[in-house]
Amino acid sequence: MKNLKAFGLLFVAVLIGLTAAVYAANMATSQTVASTKIIVAAVDIELGGKINPQMLTSVDWPSASVPTGAFKDIKEVQDRVVMTGVMRGEAILERKLAPPGSQGGLSAVIAQGKRAMTVRVNDVVGVAGFALPGNYVDVMVNAQQDKSKGEDNLQISKTVLSHVLVLAVAQEAGRDDTKPRVVSAVTLELSLEDSEKLDLARSVGTLSLVLRNQVDKQTVVTHGITKNQLLGERSAAVKPVPVDKPRSVAAVPAKSTNCVEVFQNGFTVLSCF
Repeated sequence: MKNLKAFGLLFVAVLIGLTAAVYAANMATSQTVASTKIIVAAVDIELGGKINPQMLTSVDWPSASVPTGAFKDIKEVQDRVVMTGVMRGEAILERKLAPPGSQGGLSAVIAQGKRAMTVRVNDVVGVAGFALPGNYVDVMVNAQQDKSKGEDNLQISKTVLSHVLVLAVAQEAGRDDTKPRVVSAVTLELSLEDSEKLDLARSVGTLSLVLRNQVDKQTVVTHGITKNQLLGERSAAVKPVPVDKPRSVAAVPAKSTNCVEVFQNGFTVLSCF
């Protein structure tokens, strides 16, 4: 009798376990997330690189979170050029690609209406190598300010360009490296007008790059600073302007209330009492 009760309890336990397993399986099946296959990078792709099929792979991506501009067929992105570095496993998106037919290289990453211009730098001008591709800088020039005949030329430092994108340093345009690199040249992305300013600035003085915060887009206009202003020196005294009749006016006492102006020997004298 005791054995029969034991077998009965065992049977009930097994039955409850099977019921729980079936319920859990049904719940898991009902909660399966719908997915869509999209194209992602199988390897790291550098800025300006041309895509080939070996660089790509297809993966399942949750349908509810497929990014805008994603591709589903490798043929759609073959031979396209990336305008920004793409990491392994990152989705290939339309906004990261240059227009169809673009050739690889730096020219493919220059924004429409912009120009690329290279300036020679040293470890000081190049912000000790911290001005890397993808960073933004201001450009400052130190030059001699032309003055009128008979006056000395004033040395002045002034910011001539603001919020300029660094496209490449030396021959490298990759934006994934954060280590400083002291190089001999920096390539900047400029409008045509700013390109003319930079060309003139490097011919009249010494250039310096000023590194900006990545999210700081504010443009500040300054008047520059001269050597006299920097050192706190007084400006040259203003030459007196001659007059037909020299005038000499006595100081007015603080407590005087009645004053008489007397013209004597070509001078005007103020007498107060």
